[in-house]
Amino acid sequence: MSKVPADLKYTKSHEWIKGGSDGSLTIGITDHAQEALGDIVFVEVPRKGRKLSAGEACAVVESVKAASDIYSPVAGEVLEGNAGLSDAPEKINADPYGTWIMRIKPANPADLKALLDAKAYEQVLKDEA
Repeated sequence: MSKVPADLKYTKSHEWIKGGSDGSLTIGITDHAQEALGDIVFVEVPRKGRKLSAGEACAVVESVKAASDIYSPVAGEVLEGNAGLSDAPEKINADPYGTWIMRIKPANPADLKALLDAKAYEQVLKDEA
């Protein structure tokens, strides 16, 4: 079974979200997602300043098996894409919860309430199995 840290929020599309003390959100893909993809060979991150809608495809992770869109969990503005992933995309496989893809400033912090907690995300994984 995939690891699901209790201190993060999640989406049904397998992104994890960590809230920062400044109100920003750090986003990556879950252990389950990187396992399903296999060896990651390329990551395209969104550009700084891009405005995102909730659920909008905004980044791409490519593996030897497939390419997968990464979706913004909430509406907001991209503060930063993890440029280091262009040289080392395999970091996501090695440490999916320690390797972020983007940071965003949410348009409405209340949108975070719609995200899944660890228990609800574990249920999503069980339902998909």
